[in-house]
Amino acid sequence: MANDLGLGLTHKSPLKSTIVSSLLLLLSLQLIPHVNSLAQNSSTKPSFTMSSKPLLRSIKQVLPATPKHWVGDGFHVHPVFASKAFTEELSPFLMFDYGPPTHFPPINAGQNPRGVGRHPHRGFETVTVAFQGEVEHADSVGNRDVIRAGDVQWMTAGRGIIHEEYHGREFSETGGVLEMCQLWVNLPAEKKMTKPGYQAILKRDIPAVEIFNASSEAGECANNSESFGKVRVIAGSFQGIKGPASTFSPVELWDVMISKSNSIVDLPFPEDYSCIVFVRRGKASIFGETGNAYEVGPQSVALTERKGGVLRVKAGEDDTSLLVMGGSPLNEPIAARGPFVMNTWDEIAQASRDFYNGNFGS
Repeated sequence: MANDLGLGLTHKSPLKSTIVSSLLLLLSLQLIPHVNSLAQNSSTKPSFTMSSKPLLRSIKQVLPATPKHWVGDGFHVHPVFASKAFTEELSPFLMFDYGPPTHFPPINAGQNPRGVGRHPHRGFETVTVAFQGEVEHADSVGNRDVIRAGDVQWMTAGRGIIHEEYHGREFSETGGVLEMCQLWVNLPAEKKMTKPGYQAILKRDIPAVEIFNASSEAGECANNSESFGKVRVIAGSFQGIKGPASTFSPVELWDVMISKSNSIVDLPFPEDYSCIVFVRRGKASIFGETGNAYEVGPQSVALTERKGGVLRVKAGEDDTSLLVMGGSPLNEPIAARGPFVMNTWDEIAQASRDFYNGNFGS
């Protein structure tokens, strides 16, 4: 969906002795705080120095909820990243559309399901998450699938694909509530012309990791048997548990639920990755290293500094739900126009020629 489920709108990424002596010097410097502490009280356990304690992620900017608009006749979405879409600041992510819970009546006999018709893509991946309802997909490579609540569709456009997205036939006939989102993930320059692909990731194949109340040490959980929520790991890993999605560069995508208001949880996150927090439901406060908290409301998104290995979050309501995403920045030029995302404008022009000449989508 590009502001549009990506669907076609324009958006203007002796040596031995010396070595031993040096190592001993470094070791002695690291141990000085612990030696001094033990000298004062031999029964006291040495505590971590500031350098060994993971830093908390600080908030760089909070983007407020954006007005909704229709994509086709089936998806009423917030363009979450607004003017930040297709900028290196979000890399490797490009674009994010969120469709909040929306009730659709049953279609009439003979009426086609609501959605968006056939359209091309090149140079990136689309990731569609269904929270409620059904989203159906069909493409020029022969993939056809329906994702339901909790499922994920991960499509690699690569060198070019033509696809369509619409409400599932069964859902269309009965009517109901649809809630979904679609993210665009950039491909590295060397992978932009890779073969198109499709991953159907079912709810049962996405691991859920329980989370607990944060301890006083960042990145650790208190010794408490009561779970405060869970993290569904779609891509990347959390607490050593890997998600099922296969990616072309390091990507993290977590569906996080915090069950109780005022709970504080620590979510370890790779320090050198971009990290973005979207509040799907409820509200959250995110604490930085200075202790300052930034409140993020529903359908708002927080962009964090690329410093700190722990995301500390306090839920403002019961059943607060977040999408946490990020990855290793590609640090490559981004040229984006409509359904194509490449590295140069010449490549964009070539994509358009290939599509209109029929050399596309296989």
